[in-house]
Amino acid sequence: MRRRSSSVGCLLLSFCSLMIGGAAGLRICSYNIQRFNTTKAADYRVMHTLTKIVSRCDICVLQEVVDPELKAVKALVASLNRYDEHRYEYVSSQSLGKSSDDLQQYVFIYRTHLVKQLGQHQYEGKAFVRPPFAIHFSCSKTDIKEFVLVPLHSDPDQAVQEIDWLYDVFEEVSTKWNNTNVMFLGDFHAGCAYVTRNDKKKIRLFTNSNFSWLIGDREDTTVTDTTSCPYDRIVVHGQSFLKAIRPFSGKVFNFGKEFRLRQAKVGAGPITLHLWAQSKSHQGSGVRVVASHPKWRTGHRLGILLLNYNKTDYFNLC
Repeated sequence: MRRRSSSVGCLLLSFCSLMIGGAAGLRICSYNIQRFNTTKAADYRVMHTLTKIVSRCDICVLQEVVDPELKAVKALVASLNRYDEHRYEYVSSQSLGKSSDDLQQYVFIYRTHLVKQLGQHQYEGKAFVRPPFAIHFSCSKTDIKEFVLVPLHSDPDQAVQEIDWLYDVFEEVSTKWNNTNVMFLGDFHAGCAYVTRNDKKKIRLFTNSNFSWLIGDREDTTVTDTTSCPYDRIVVHGQSFLKAIRPFSGKVFNFGKEFRLRQAKVGAGPITLHLWAQSKSHQGSGVRVVASHPKWRTGHRLGILLLNYNKTDYFNLC
């Protein structure tokens, strides 16, 4: 199985929604930005596109950042702060990896008026190539007042092991913060030759029914027309997440049209899911969840969790 091409990126966009009032929401994104460094940050077109993408998110989790001095990250955050009226800040992991020529960081960019960072934790318990870097967030405007985001950019050669080890990560972070509202998201390489049907029996996030996989096994999140693999995943734990999902609601949404991109730069359309609203005041309502994977020059994939909150004048960027 060939690894992903570095010359073409793919964008994965997924919305997961919990309704407590109004149509707006808190968007949490996972984005494999494909070796984001100072060279990319110096390219105006790339930075302008990345700014438009990340500005759609209230929290954006970047993977494959290669920026030990954080110059590129600071440039992106500065661009975001000039782009709209929101105020953005960031938190970064240390450089992670086993070889000096492939060190990467996880970076969280978030809107300070919507969420607060309550804590951070670098997992060290298992032999991940790029160990997960967890952040504990709070948001007073959502049904879920506190939640934990845990990104993983797995090593494809040990994807099965690393995805299984996420269960150990869950136990550690949920105990540390006394919070089981945990979401795993990122480029897991969770499909095709890297993770087969038989391999799922070895992965506790598959065998444990308390975890819900929001991107299905038949979805294509790759960057080439010659492969169709569900590498990128979003996995949630906890009743407040699980009850929000409306089953079997996947469909395609053309994210490329949003930026009027030519077909040469944009591939297949995104995937759309729908969730049930579980707010006490909105029982039975439905809200949309969208996941997409058009090909994109500036990075691999973008995944978004949307938590709706009670603010009717919040503008909807979807």
